Amino acid sequence: MRKAIIGSWIVLLALAVFPLVAEAMGLDFYVSVVRRVLIYAVAATSLNLILGYGGMVALGHAAFFGAGAYVVGILESYGVQAGLIVWPAAAALAGVLALLIGAVSLRTRGVYFIMITLAFAQMVYYVFISLRQYGGEDGLNLAGYSSLPGVDLADSNSFYYVVLALFAVLMWAFGRLVNSRFGTALQGIRENESRMEALGYPVFRLKLAAFVISGAVAGLAGALLANHNLFISPSLMHWTQSANLLVMVLVGGIGLRYGGVVGAVVMLALEEVLRMWTEYWHLPLGILLLCVVFGAPRGLAGLVAPWFAGTSVRGGRA
Repeated sequence: MRKAIIGSWIVLLALAVFPLVAEAMGLDFYVSVVRRVLIYAVAATSLNLILGYGGMVALGHAAFFGAGAYVVGILESYGVQAGLIVWPAAAALAGVLALLIGAVSLRTRGVYFIMITLAFAQMVYYVFISLRQYGGEDGLNLAGYSSLPGVDLADSNSFYYVVLALFAVLMWAFGRLVNSRFGTALQGIRENESRMEALGYPVFRLKLAAFVISGAVAGLAGALLANHNLFISPSLMHWTQSANLLVMVLVGGIGLRYGGVVGAVVMLALEEVLRMWTEYWHLPLGILLLCVVFGAPRGLAGLVAPWFAGTSVRGGRA
């Protein structure tokens, strides 16, 4: 545990000084790249909560991610740009959406749960395609960034530090959550749901609570991505986006505290590099996935640094 804490602080310090180093070396563009990675790391970690710790293999997480992004665009169209209003609203709407979807889908198990979450996500996707007043299939351009007191998000470095601060807080909260009694119960449900029910645990309510928390955090990540891109598209809700988040968790390490973070870093970094070499960059990523599945079943986080697993993982399986 001590190694994990020291390692976390070292990584956080490196991320904090990165914009200064990048600016000194004339690599300002990579500040935006790392900011995008941090946003996706938050989204992947939110999925890891239900997948790695709750054993809920969901294929519709992009619905919450995209819904959070659209809240930013829709509220901006009505003149609301205050981040202290818009971003909590994005998380709240995504949480409510997760509550409605989870209340139905969590009554199923196995492949049925996978398919019903996919079905709900595709329904949300087509709903937003039909909203012509908000761009429909063409998406929606944002007029500007959300506003925060004393912070100019139009400045790349300032926005980076806001994202980094939220990333640090959410990762700290994630660690506390999975090591709490709630997190321990959730992992017990993953290992043996029937036994937890026999012991008197409210299994459905615990799973639903985790599902809602996961959806709300994904919605916040979507709000950050909307500001990052200044553009919102229904493609954020497509099932392929859910699959991307799922692959990030799988590559990083299912059920490892930093699995989603490592997966997002590896996947997005490889995407940036491989795109410079070939338009068929999906093929090497597919090969990487096969290598991880066969060579590192606990993911790259568990392979490279075992302390990424923390103290709350038993096998890291979903």
